[in-house]
Amino acid sequence: MIGVGAVIWLAVVAVMIRAIVRRRPGTDTSLELAVPQSTPDQHARLERVIVGATCVTVLVLAGFLAFDFAVGHALAEHPSHALSIDVIGHQWWWEVRYDEPDPSKIAVTANEIHVPVGVPVRLVLSAVDVIHSFWVPALSGKKDLIPGYRTTFWFRADRPGVYRGTCAEFCGLQHAKMGLVVVADPPPDFARWRSALGAPAPAPTDSLATFGEQVFLSRGCAFCHSIAGTPARGTIGPDLTHVGSRTTLAAGALRNDVGSLAGWISNPAAIKPGVRMPTIALGPRELLGLVRYLGTLK
Repeated sequence: MIGVGAVIWLAVVAVMIRAIVRRRPGTDTSLELAVPQSTPDQHARLERVIVGATCVTVLVLAGFLAFDFAVGHALAEHPSHALSIDVIGHQWWWEVRYDEPDPSKIAVTANEIHVPVGVPVRLVLSAVDVIHSFWVPALSGKKDLIPGYRTTFWFRADRPGVYRGTCAEFCGLQHAKMGLVVVADPPPDFARWRSALGAPAPAPTDSLATFGEQVFLSRGCAFCHSIAGTPARGTIGPDLTHVGSRTTLAAGALRNDVGSLAGWISNPAAIKPGVRMPTIALGPRELLGLVRYLGTLK
């Protein structure tokens, strides 16, 4: 459209300049209003020019219309080799599910989406409580997640990198702390990450981590969270099978390190007031063991 518009603009300017500099025969050059005198032949030629210009304009607009329909049709034809990911909005975190034909191979994570570079990605968006909006500005526009509906969203990351995203629809008290990251990996790196995501949690290898696993299973954590390979099957909170490998905690509110994890477990409401995660009174050794155990889940 820019190219065609530029050609038309140059043609119009050229005709305008020619009309300005050309002195037509029979034109009064005095200071009075110049009224050109045209012959029947000139009048007929002018009519042909006007009709021809009108036809060209119609053809250009028709060409733009056909091109618009063709582009829209191409955009609507979603590639069959796209990676499909379910993204479910909660107050105030993101559940991420990687679909597979075999249900036993479906992998779940939270607040962090890995995608292969150069591969089309199909996001199936939904919400369980209120309206949210998925927005990663460096990759694409935003798309709403509406309770009771499933909307589809397509994008492709052309360069490796970590892209920050957020919820773009006010969804409650901690709306500002509902972040996520999209990590675009080279395809071999993504394949390794995806394979690791589908594996069960590693068994603890030291006594402190083993004690932390017992704390997790006995102090109520397993009622809300799930860890593959253990009896924990909770679905209220994020899946923690590989929480140790994530870059952030609490939907981007904290860095994923020992101090932040201990603070989040000790008093989540102090970091995100209104969050559904309860405060569980743990002794120092229980807290230390639990943090140790969760840090091994990579």
